[in-house]
Amino acid sequence: MRLLLRLLMGLLMLAIAGAGALVWLIDHYNHDLPDYTKLANYQPPVTTRVYAGDGRLLAEFAAEKRVFVPIDAIPKRVSSAFLSAEDKSFYQHKGIDPLGIVRAVLTNVENFGSDRRPVGASTITQQVAKNMLLSGEVSFNRKIKEAILAVRIERAFTKDRILELYLNEIFLGFRSYGVAAAALNYFNKGLDELSVAEAAYLAALPKAPSNYHPERQKDAAIARRNWVIGRMAEDGHITPDEARAAQAEPLTIRKRDETEYVTAEYFAEEVRRELIKLYGERALYEGGLTVRASMDPKLQDTASRALRQGLIDYDRRHGWRGPITRMENFDGWAKKLAAIPMPPGGEAWRLAVVLKDDDATGTEIGLGDGMRGRIPLSELKWARAWKEGELLGAEIRKPVDVLKLGDVVLVEPVAKDERGKDLPQGSFGLRQIPAVQGGFAALDPHTGRVLAMVGGFSPHMSAFNRATQAMRQPGSSFKPFVYLTALDNGFSPASLVMDAPFEYDPGGGQPIWRPENYSHQFYGPTPLRAGIEKSRNVMTVRLAKHIGMDKVKATAEKFGIVDNLQPFLPMSLGAGETTVLRMATAYGMLVNGGRKIVPTFIDRIQDRTGKTIFRHDNRPCQGCQDVAWAPNLPVPAVPDTRERIADPRTVYQMVSMLEGVVQRGTAAKLLSLGKPVAGKTGTTNDSNDAWFMGFSSDLAVGTYIGFDQPRSLGGKETGGSAAVPVFKDFMEVALKDRPATPFRVPPGVRLVRVNPETGQLAQPGERKAIWEAFLPGTEPNPDVPPAVLDGSAQSIGMGGTPGAAYGGSLPTGAPAAPPPAATLGTGGLY
Repeated sequence: MRLLLRLLMGLLMLAIAGAGALVWLIDHYNHDLPDYTKLANYQPPVTTRVYAGDGRLLAEFAAEKRVFVPIDAIPKRVSSAFLSAEDKSFYQHKGIDPLGIVRAVLTNVENFGSDRRPVGASTITQQVAKNMLLSGEVSFNRKIKEAILAVRIERAFTKDRILELYLNEIFLGFRSYGVAAAALNYFNKGLDELSVAEAAYLAALPKAPSNYHPERQKDAAIARRNWVIGRMAEDGHITPDEARAAQAEPLTIRKRDETEYVTAEYFAEEVRRELIKLYGERALYEGGLTVRASMDPKLQDTASRALRQGLIDYDRRHGWRGPITRMENFDGWAKKLAAIPMPPGGEAWRLAVVLKDDDATGTEIGLGDGMRGRIPLSELKWARAWKEGELLGAEIRKPVDVLKLGDVVLVEPVAKDERGKDLPQGSFGLRQIPAVQGGFAALDPHTGRVLAMVGGFSPHMSAFNRATQAMRQPGSSFKPFVYLTALDNGFSPASLVMDAPFEYDPGGGQPIWRPENYSHQFYGPTPLRAGIEKSRNVMTVRLAKHIGMDKVKATAEKFGIVDNLQPFLPMSLGAGETTVLRMATAYGMLVNGGRKIVPTFIDRIQDRTGKTIFRHDNRPCQGCQDVAWAPNLPVPAVPDTRERIADPRTVYQMVSMLEGVVQRGTAAKLLSLGKPVAGKTGTTNDSNDAWFMGFSSDLAVGTYIGFDQPRSLGGKETGGSAAVPVFKDFMEVALKDRPATPFRVPPGVRLVRVNPETGQLAQPGERKAIWEAFLPGTEPNPDVPPAVLDGSAQSIGMGGTPGAAYGGSLPTGAPAAPPPAATLGTGGLY
């Protein structure tokens, strides 16, 4: 009896000591434990996704690629697989599983000395504590903290909340965080589409994803997956027949289909910059934003192809710069060729090596996959040798004039030659990465939504966006805003301005500036319309001098072309710097009737809960929401809240004059479009940049071509030769299925038939006559000789007063006297 009492006392003392030790242990570690209550509001980092206008994925931004899925939306098949693999007693234990610990200890003792991996006993709750609150160090201290936190987490949160955190937080390889991201990355499926075998494979990954890689460790991956399937059957989640069928399935990985994406790196990068500006980097990479971009994928693809082709065409006009490299030894040429890195910008083409160069009709080439092909002579004709200046080598008469044995070049499969004649199978065209660059932007002129934007030939060559970041001189594409300023100050499209030699003394010891026309000729009194259609420099300068550069500056800043235009006379010819996007936006404000728009790449942003936090269109609309569709339901009236920045009447006059640039002027090659379009060419001094800015009634487009380090494109290169073809190629597709909508005429405009070359009223039956737009009272008066602005008057009559004296005048049509040769200068832009 005494022995029994002593034993009981000993056990009691031991229990008290153990309890004391446990209390001390908990108190000791309690000071360093993180705050587990923050899990109540925990939101794991979630991928931000950007979608194009048609709903296809444009870009993803994430520190951890994760799609958060509430527990109620996770299929039982998926959650059951993880419970069977990781913690089958999850819904019974209180955070730690004593029986599981005992089983793990016994198993590890039994496996001691073997090469088997030690078995752990961490519950899902413990894994949540470790993954979200502790470090991943392997230590006794961490395990104690993990167990304490697990018990406390179980007291604070429901089992479903804990399982939700676990399934959305866990890393499963393939850059996948959470089960939803893993389902997409491994099988290209949503969670509800996973089979038993696929769900079991994902549940096999948490311990060590790299050990069960589906390709490098396929046997181990299948074995682990089948083990999970067996556990699911044992736990009653699936039937034995389902288990056998699942274990017999092959492990097939289906990576995400690339056709789901829209490839537009420059546009996606612009959206990324905008999101950072709005919400910061953390919200971008962890906030799970859903972004609807303004991009139209069809127009974007068309813009990319049009600009690339324009750059290639320019580059081919200026000759062949030689092979990428040479191969001296042809032993194992295919492997050697495959090892040569693709030069940036050549991604759309293939590398090839010249294997034979003794054929007069073509060149035999080899490709990196061992295949052979042929470049016919017709595909080499363009590749005349490039020389300094504007000279090209002799015409190509035989292939060896271009390519030599061992040359490594870029090629592209071709089926037809330039004349449309079929080429033999296995034919390739010689390609060259352009040295020139350019930018392109297209937007909705009524809203400012950027529909397409290209920042250069290839983002692999440079991430620099030439549509939004390159500050370039727009040349004559700026002139419409000088003419618009004149129209706002009493001039009409028929007003005459003297096109004759002009000198300007800037003072300060600077040389006299003598601007010239591109043709180096002068044409006497010329209507404003003809001046813009033919891009007359001297007229523009004389007009700007008269109305005042301060007014031109105000117009340029009002239309957003520049923030602070220097009011110097050469700026009237486009010597100030701006971007393609700014110019396209300004032209958009011409075609929309003078309403203020701000270019945007984003239509709408929603947070991770689906709440809209940004909307580009903030117009109030009564009856636009919570309305069920019904027949004959009236369309809600949406107010136009855009700011009016210009008189719609004078703006229309400018649009009509720019339409004349296409009908009779420097962009006449656009007549073949067969749709109403307007615009203005621009070529800067020394032909450093070639521009075209244009629009239809519902689409504004701008593009330029130039070298990143400005230098001449060549004396014969202009906006008409280099930039207009890019606009034309784009508009052929963009307007193909659209009606031929004429430009909208605002109220308060009087249309009168005039001769566009003289500005005077047209005679009956005159074939060249056009309908000219006038403000009432400014129409030409046949009884009064037209006034001419020649810059000599101190006071100018405006407002269309009949007979108002614009200074000295010449009889209509009288030629200007040719200037002395000594007075001709090269200053100015055209």
